[in-house]
Amino acid sequence: QVQLVESGGGLVQAGGSLRLSCVASGSIFSINAIGWYRLAPGKQRELVARITKGGIINYADYVKGRFTISRDNAKNTVYLQMNSLKPEDTAVYYCNVDPPRPWGWGQGTQVTVSS
Repeated sequence: QVQLVESGGGLVQAGGSLRLSCVASGSIFSINAIGWYRLAPGKQRELVARITKGGIINYADYVKGRFTISRDNAKNTVYLQMNSLKPEDTAVYYCNVDPPRPWGWGQGTQVTVSS
């Protein structure tokens, strides 16, 4: 089983940017789709963005135009570039395959956006 580990979170002011990384323990080439998810206090975990091995990309409406997902198969890494961050983007961000595997949730990376 390929394990995915997230990093890159932090504290940033509204309007700022962060780039999250999702590094796999093995090849992601054969993984059909990988997604970035987030879990905010009092809310359910939601899919923020996904990318397929064929390069098809989907975003949640509330991040379109601000977030960019990309995939580097050579580095076994999926990135989430987050620009124009808003306080409501505050959450723990996770990566997992899509659809997500219950055993595939890692520690996540905390993103906190101050107003």
